[in-house]
Amino acid sequence: MLDRLLLSRFRNHRETVLEGAAQFNLLVGENGAGKTNVLEAISLLAPGRGLRRAALTDIPARDGTRRDEGAGFAVSADLLFRDAGTVRLGTGASADRPTRRLVQVNGAQASAASLAEWLSIGWLTPAMDRLFTESAGGRRRFLDRLVLALRPGHASHCARLENALRERNRMLCDPRTPDPWWLDAIELQIAEAGSAVAQARSELIERLEAVLATLPDSPFARPRLTYRPGGPIEAEPLAADLREGRARERAAQRTLIGPHRDEIEVTMASKGQAAAECSTGEQKAMLIALVLAHSHLLESNGETRPRLLLLDEVAAHLDPVRREALFDRLRQGAAQVWLTGTETAPFAPILGEAAVWRVENGTVARS
Repeated sequence: MLDRLLLSRFRNHRETVLEGAAQFNLLVGENGAGKTNVLEAISLLAPGRGLRRAALTDIPARDGTRRDEGAGFAVSADLLFRDAGTVRLGTGASADRPTRRLVQVNGAQASAASLAEWLSIGWLTPAMDRLFTESAGGRRRFLDRLVLALRPGHASHCARLENALRERNRMLCDPRTPDPWWLDAIELQIAEAGSAVAQARSELIERLEAVLATLPDSPFARPRLTYRPGGPIEAEPLAADLREGRARERAAQRTLIGPHRDEIEVTMASKGQAAAECSTGEQKAMLIALVLAHSHLLESNGETRPRLLLLDEVAAHLDPVRREALFDRLRQGAAQVWLTGTETAPFAPILGEAAVWRVENGTVARS
C-alpha cells in the first residue's frame, strides 16, 4: 500500500507529509482546507491529468492570492511491497519547464504511462455526479481509468490514438491536399491504437456486466452497461473506413469515426430507465455500484499492484444504511481507501481502524 506521501508546493500545501497510512485513511477539515488537494496529488501518481484534469501550470502553490510565476511542484509517494520492499514514485514539474510533466521511479526518469505498472488508482468526486448527463467524453475517460486498472498498457494505446487523431485532424484542416501516403501512415496508427483501445473497452464492459448481474438492486442501484463503438473495433475495417471517409471528413475538418466517438450507455436495471433521467441519488448509487463491481473484478483477476480508491465527500451524501454498506464492502476488499469529509460523524463505523488527519489551511496533522 501507499505508506508515505509528500506534497511540495502543491496548491495550498507548501510542504505536507503524511506517514503511516492504513487501509482506511480519512482527511477531515472545512471546505477549502486542502483535503481534495491531497487526493488530487495522489491521483497524479497515475497516467493522465488527475482527478481535476488540471493544467500543470495551475497546480503550483500560491503566495497570497497570486500564483508563483514559473514555480514548480512535486508529489512523492512510497509504496510498500511484501517482496520488493519500498518503491518510490514521484511526479511534478520544474520551475524552468512548468508545462512539462516529470516522472521518476526510484529516482530514475520514467514515462507517465509507466506509473500504471506500479499502482492502480480510481476515484469518485462530486464533479462525477454529472457523469451520466455530461458529454460522452467524460464517460470514455471514466471507462479508460477502469480499463487502466486491468491493463497498464492501455495508457500508451490511448496516447498513441490521441496523437495520431490530432495529426490527422491537422491534415484534414490544411487547405492544401494532404499527401495520401502520409494519410495512409497516420490512419494505420489510428487503426492499430484505436482497435486496442476499443477492444479493451468492450472487454471491460462485458466483464463488468457479468459482475453487476450478480449484485442485488439495493442498497446501491444496479446499473446496466452497453458499449456503443464509434466505428469498427478491428484494425483493418477501421483503417478502410478512415480511408473511404477522407472526402467527407475533410469537409467536416475532423475525424468522424473511431474510438474517440464511442459511447457508453447506462441504464438503471430495476427500472430500465436511462441513468441521465434518474434522480441524483440514484445516479450516485449507480456510480458507487460501478466502483464496487470494478473492485470485485480486480480482486477476482488476481491483481497484484497496490490499489488506491479516492472517495471525495462520498459519505456525506449517503444515508446511514448505504454508508455502512459502503464501508463494509470496502473493508472486505484489498484496496487502500482515502476519504474526505468536513466532520468525523459520518465515518463513525470505521474511525477505530482508520488513520485520521486534520487538514487546515494546507497543513495536515495526524489526529
